[in-house]
Amino acid sequence: MKSSRPVLLVEDDSIDAMTVRRAFRDLKVANPLQHTVNGEQALAYLQNPENDKPCVILLDLNMPKMNGTEFLAIAKTDPAIKKIPVIVLTTSSEERDIVQSFRFSVAGYIIKPVDYKKFVEAIRTIDLYWTLSELPYEATEGVNDLQHADSTCGR
Repeated sequence: MKSSRPVLLVEDDSIDAMTVRRAFRDLKVANPLQHTVNGEQALAYLQNPENDKPCVILLDLNMPKMNGTEFLAIAKTDPAIKKIPVIVLTTSSEERDIVQSFRFSVAGYIIKPVDYKKFVEAIRTIDLYWTLSELPYEATEGVNDLQHADSTCGR
């Protein structure tokens, strides 16, 4: 991904989080990976003005306290958060989960591959897509328009 902006991983399973970190390292994804373990922590991270806004959110659906669907219901109504692209990265292949996620305008829905090589390919695809994608730049007070290049994810 093209910038130094973080990728936010919202994942309660420590092994899955470690697998994402390992895939980022193996693929040499330079973006820092911020990790929260449920929707409540993710919202707290995103609403804290001291934290850099992520260029993309990788979201699990099945988590304690606040699951991914509950997170989307709140995040997609918050003007400061709703435009951050969200990719659901989950074990659920349930049609209702897929449909509900896209109703919240997620950018993608990926079922976590069990095989590590296939998992790395999924992360490589996400990285390539967000490296090539241009996201809209929204000027904020005191921010120079020359920072547009940093509004995308990527190496």
